[in-house]
Amino acid sequence: MLGYCTNVHPGTTLAEVRANLKWHALAVKRRFSPDQPMGIGLWLAADAASELVGQPEALADFKAWLDDAGLRVFTFNGFPYGTFHGDVVKDAVYLPNWASAERYHYTLNLAKLLAELLGEGEEGSISTLPIGWPMSFCGSPEAYPEQARVAGQRLTDLVHQLARIELDTGKCIHIDLEPEPGCILEDSAGVVRFFKDYLLGTVDDVSVLGYLRVCHDVCHAAVMFEDQHVALSNYRAAGIQVGKVQVSSAVQADWSAGDAGAVREALDRFAEPRYLHQTSVRRHGGEVVRYLDLPDALRDEDTAGQSRQWRTHFHVPVYAESLGVLGTTRNEIDRCFSAIQPGDGVQHFEVETYAWGVLPEEHQVDELAEGIARELAWTGERLRAAGIEAGLND
Repeated sequence: MLGYCTNVHPGTTLAEVRANLKWHALAVKRRFSPDQPMGIGLWLAADAASELVGQPEALADFKAWLDDAGLRVFTFNGFPYGTFHGDVVKDAVYLPNWASAERYHYTLNLAKLLAELLGEGEEGSISTLPIGWPMSFCGSPEAYPEQARVAGQRLTDLVHQLARIELDTGKCIHIDLEPEPGCILEDSAGVVRFFKDYLLGTVDDVSVLGYLRVCHDVCHAAVMFEDQHVALSNYRAAGIQVGKVQVSSAVQADWSAGDAGAVREALDRFAEPRYLHQTSVRRHGGEVVRYLDLPDALRDEDTAGQSRQWRTHFHVPVYAESLGVLGTTRNEIDRCFSAIQPGDGVQHFEVETYAWGVLPEEHQVDELAEGIARELAWTGERLRAAGIEAGLND
């Protein structure tokens, strides 16, 4: 299954979601998949999800509309809980974290909805945040073990609910933890460690590994300078499945390849105030220095002077090889696809470029639907080149 993530569209109410799908998703479909259904990764904020769960007739009407429109929901983005397009989002996107009851109930609501929206025998995925942001999750290293234990219990409680849903509906829905720079789970090693310390050995491990998986975001791994093959190999060795691949690309700056002043000026254009843009700086000696946001890196003149390459968590169009004097991590997408083995069972691919609206003006597109359709077409080509068939369950 291949689709695009609708968290690119603002709106937290059910009415706003439907309006966005009608205006934007159908425009994408006309360009990318005019004659057959098109996959979408749906984002519903907590209020909209709660509204739908509590109104079976509204859910049935929504499903009928999606079916008539030819939009197939196979995955949810359960990462942003509330407003995702406010003036300033930054680290608030990691709230509520997995130690909270609110995160548990929100994710369970999404699972209930997805079970209704999926076709017979289809598998569903829900990506979710990597436990939390350290300062808001535990505040200090000393408080981490207890908070992590609570988060692990929330997730294992959810495993029981997902097993019940599959028993009642015949549909397997898994929750996919999405590692991200700066978070409690940053990379594959952190994910494996959390599974071993707080998830496995608590209940039936087979169930945990069936219903709790990983959402591998290509951009996030690239920003961490984590090799795509190594990441997937680490999950495979630990028996952790990749439930979804988020196809995404980051900003890359190669300081030695051009005029340093022009590179810095271009990076300044990406230091926008809405989202957090974690930045990893690889120095000439190979050392990697990490910053929680791009402006922090730009203020560090010492690091800038010693830089060989920067990678910044800013989701840019996946088809873009360059952004003026800046590059992108587009090649990491091919590396990810080539690392997927036939036995891995990866079924879901979701293009997630949510930052179209905050791109520097010179990199924006006249029509959002045209840009998204181009991303889907490019991704489909790269999947086929890697020998991966991505389409729809007709």
